Amino acid sequence: MTYRLRIHTPRDESVDEAVEALVAECFASRLFDEDGTLWGPEAESEASIRLSWVTLHESSRALVPEIVALRDDLRSRGVTRVVLCGMGGSSLAPEVICTAAGVPLDVLDSSQPDMVRSAIRDLASTVVVVSSKSGGTVETDSQRRIFEEAFRDAGFDPSEHLVIVTDPGSPLDEEATAAGYRVFRADPHVGGRYSALTAFGLVPSGLAGADIIGLLDQAGEVVPDLSDDTTSNPGLRLGTALGVAARQGVDKVVLHDHDRHGLGDWIEQLVAESTGKEDTGILPVVALTPDDPFTSDEFVVHLGTNEAPGHPWAAGVDASLGAQFLLWEVATAVAGRLLEIDPFDQPDVESAKAAARELLGGDASLPEPDHTSELADFYGSSAASIGEAIADLLEEVGDDEYLALQFYLDRWALSGLESLAPTVAARLHRPVTFGWGPRFLHSTGQYHKGGTPVGVFLQVTCDPIEDLPVPGRDFTLGQFIVSQAAGDAQVLRDKGRPVLRLHLHDRKAGLAAIKEALA
Repeated sequence: MTYRLRIHTPRDESVDEAVEALVAECFASRLFDEDGTLWGPEAESEASIRLSWVTLHESSRALVPEIVALRDDLRSRGVTRVVLCGMGGSSLAPEVICTAAGVPLDVLDSSQPDMVRSAIRDLASTVVVVSSKSGGTVETDSQRRIFEEAFRDAGFDPSEHLVIVTDPGSPLDEEATAAGYRVFRADPHVGGRYSALTAFGLVPSGLAGADIIGLLDQAGEVVPDLSDDTTSNPGLRLGTALGVAARQGVDKVVLHDHDRHGLGDWIEQLVAESTGKEDTGILPVVALTPDDPFTSDEFVVHLGTNEAPGHPWAAGVDASLGAQFLLWEVATAVAGRLLEIDPFDQPDVESAKAAARELLGGDASLPEPDHTSELADFYGSSAASIGEAIADLLEEVGDDEYLALQFYLDRWALSGLESLAPTVAARLHRPVTFGWGPRFLHSTGQYHKGGTPVGVFLQVTCDPIEDLPVPGRDFTLGQFIVSQAAGDAQVLRDKGRPVLRLHLHDRKAGLAAIKEALA
């Protein structure tokens, strides 16, 4: 057994008092009894149908034999490469699980044409897992259509190479079942970002070769600790520390992943989308190295060690991966209670999707650029150069604000671009986040629009090397991703947030100019 859980949290009088209050009302045991009243009457209807994640360490075990049998069958046919088409909660946990296990998984969580095209290879040996809770995620539906056509064109039956993960009764469930695909139906009473230990996390990870039964064992081992109504409960202590700090203005959490498994990206989605609403919340900042700069309004968490040196608001969490998943889900639910919000809804995610659909449907038109050069179109600035436009934007980042860098580009081809964030943070002495678009729209996008209204945004899109049509749809991926960026920018501007959007015509030269201006 690889179970371990060692945690250090700040020793603060206000944290201790808040933990004692939660213990007095039996918050932990009621949470594991799936009590939907814990977040108040307005949240009760949603919360009461979103709490099955507390029992997944047991209920998901029935999936394991099916997943292993399918993996063995695929391997017997020479199908060993696994591609995952999914967004947000459907992709982030499997990426962490497979990275930690050291098994390959190609996570396709983008509508960027060049990135999608590069995934269409080695089709004879490829199985594509299509994961969508709602069954209607446009990115995932588009990827599925493109892969189906590619398999047919190569002479393969798509039903032999596609596996579907969705909620029962979703449009994807009905269509895939009728088409004869293998369908895994997830627990509908678990929200997407809490779904690491459902079929969404286990199917692609198990097919790739990760030890999924061990993952469930790790989660199960910490249930007694996390459901115990005591002041030493690690979930209560971590969640309370995060919530109390946020109420005192320390509302950004810096995540240092010492194990380098990408756990910070999964926590980022969980915390940002769960807490970022009603103009409050906790903004996660994924650090690249332990030396990344931090500010006085940041809570520092070290993942992979229980030491937390050098900062008054700091925590250390050393735990096996399955334990980390459940610990952070409990802590996020606790933080939501202290912030007096519903940690299970995402009211602002749909707004950007609706804006993008309007643009695609012809009900609205893409905005005219404020400035155009050979290098790029500028939206949100009439400056004469990229450098001047970015300089103007950085002036908007005040003493209590953060900068969000959002790059709707090929994250496989441009891996390493994330290092811009700590570079700019050191320059501004303010938190800086980095998001690959449209991936972040299903993660931190909720916080950007619904959380504390202190964000400043730089969005970057580009002309693809070659666009990619979506079979059965009247738009291309290139049109779709630009509409996603423009729709999100419009929603942010409607909320009074500063946004600079740069659409690059020459990606290499444009990125060089952006890097120079930011550094």
